[in-house]
Amino acid sequence: MTEPILRILVSGPGLIGKVHAKLIQARADCTVAAIVSRRSEASTAFAADLGVPFFTDINEALEAERVDAAIISSPNACHYTQAMACIRKQIPTLIEKPITPDIQEAKSIVDSAERADVPVLVGDHRMYNPLLEQARQFLGSPMFGKLVAVQGAALFYKPAHYFREGPWRAHAGGGPILINLIHEVGVMRYLCGAIESVFAVDSRNSRGFEVEDTVALTFVFANGALGSFLLSDTAASSKSWEMTTGENSAYPHFPKENCYHFAGTNGSLDFPTLRTRHYPTGTDPSWWRPFKVQELKGDRAKPLERQIAHFVDVARGRTLPKVSARDGYRNMKVLDAIRLSISTRHAVRLDATDY
Repeated sequence: MTEPILRILVSGPGLIGKVHAKLIQARADCTVAAIVSRRSEASTAFAADLGVPFFTDINEALEAERVDAAIISSPNACHYTQAMACIRKQIPTLIEKPITPDIQEAKSIVDSAERADVPVLVGDHRMYNPLLEQARQFLGSPMFGKLVAVQGAALFYKPAHYFREGPWRAHAGGGPILINLIHEVGVMRYLCGAIESVFAVDSRNSRGFEVEDTVALTFVFANGALGSFLLSDTAASSKSWEMTTGENSAYPHFPKENCYHFAGTNGSLDFPTLRTRHYPTGTDPSWWRPFKVQELKGDRAKPLERQIAHFVDVARGRTLPKVSARDGYRNMKVLDAIRLSISTRHAVRLDATDY
């Protein structure tokens, strides 16, 4: 028996929302049920191009249309009310990261979704990149040994029109910590394990916005490993996930460069080139001993397409969320600790009982 076409509402047809909508329309098993946005010529034109209804209020859309699933890619401050509206209607929902800018609202979404048994995913498309799976396999192998340290960077330059087109990005609830660093935290937790404490300092010197433009961070992981990370959206650099992985053709690609370096007791890994160095089996590690050097073969599948395919499976009840609302909440707990560290200029330990 053929399954009915899955009708997916998309709220927030911005940079990522438009991508989601186009990926949905490109599939044979689902379609965009409606577009929700604050009324604007660009949003109404986009809905008209897709040939789908346009609404300025998600509750009106949910009442007027048959909606089987929803994607919330609206400005961060709208995530909570829109997600809760979907949960009340028992609608499987994918919420773009961060789940909300407010930690208590994030916890409320988690509790409500779990209590109502409604699957809620967080849009962390990097988790669908097969390069991460290959990296994780090497980091768990004897060739790598025990994780000692990790260095990471997300350094890029966002142009002025990025902030003109989305003024909210320059104010509380925006900024690269919430918009970009949350991806990095998800990757660090996936590859390195739980984060025990953080220390961070920020700068607003370059842009002068209400939110940060540059951040330096130190992580302490529960397994004893240490990490350092640099974040900036005003740095003319290619040291970022977007420019090194090549997963999005909108960005220039630097295939020989890396954004992460992982060091273990027997080897190391550069990501995303997957270049590895390790001491040969049966030899004692020593800085006087040469490494065995190789590059792992990397699968470059498109993560956003894989994420939509997974969301369709979740909405149809075939599988559980790969990145659940609770995962999104845990990432937010780390960001909350980072923001507290910035404001107090002290290291902040995460509460293991709520993490």
